Amino acid sequence: MPPANEEHPTRLRILEAARRLFHEQGFHATGISTILREADVNSGSLYHYFASKEALLSGVLAWYLDLLRPMVMNPVEGMTEDPIGRIFALLGFYRQGLQMTDFKMGCPIGNLALEVGDDNGAARELIHQNFHNWSEVVCGWLRAAGDRLPATTDRRQLAGFVLTTMEGAMMRARAAKSFEPFDESVAQLRAYFDHLETAARTGPHTGETHGAS
Repeated sequence: MPPANEEHPTRLRILEAARRLFHEQGFHATGISTILREADVNSGSLYHYFASKEALLSGVLAWYLDLLRPMVMNPVEGMTEDPIGRIFALLGFYRQGLQMTDFKMGCPIGNLALEVGDDNGAARELIHQNFHNWSEVVCGWLRAAGDRLPATTDRRQLAGFVLTTMEGAMMRARAAKSFEPFDESVAQLRAYFDHLETAARTGPHTGETHGAS
């Protein structure tokens, strides 16, 4: 898939309309006719680029891979240079999304994982790759934290734990239509990071080990 700035404008309009509608309504509830109307294209234009609705879903998920940096991670990195602070700024970014949509829309990748992950192998692989790329950025922040974390800390596993916390907290907040479950989860994650930083300050300083990858 070429970079977004090299995409044909019609294809981009289709992708953007589908991305927004899948997030707002869900994949199965979104009809092709609605996508055509919102993208202001005819069916011939859509099927020129995407052979089926499932192919369009794969296109959207592949596009999310390109959008991760400009839409999510770069703005968060611009908020603070503190690598651990970036993690909590990222969680705040998703909290703001819940607030803006009155709890109606969660993480678009998490939503699609629950809706289509079992019956669409191509989509499942792209969903997994989106989660992996998200975690890898967070893992990079954790590596940048250096000796603020204990040398035995597995940065990759910890990044996965941050992702699991975020996804679970968003799901619970939407179910409760309240920030309480989200804020409680983030508070516990913050307490865990505080514990790790305290352990790093008070324990022996030996540098990162192989397990702290």
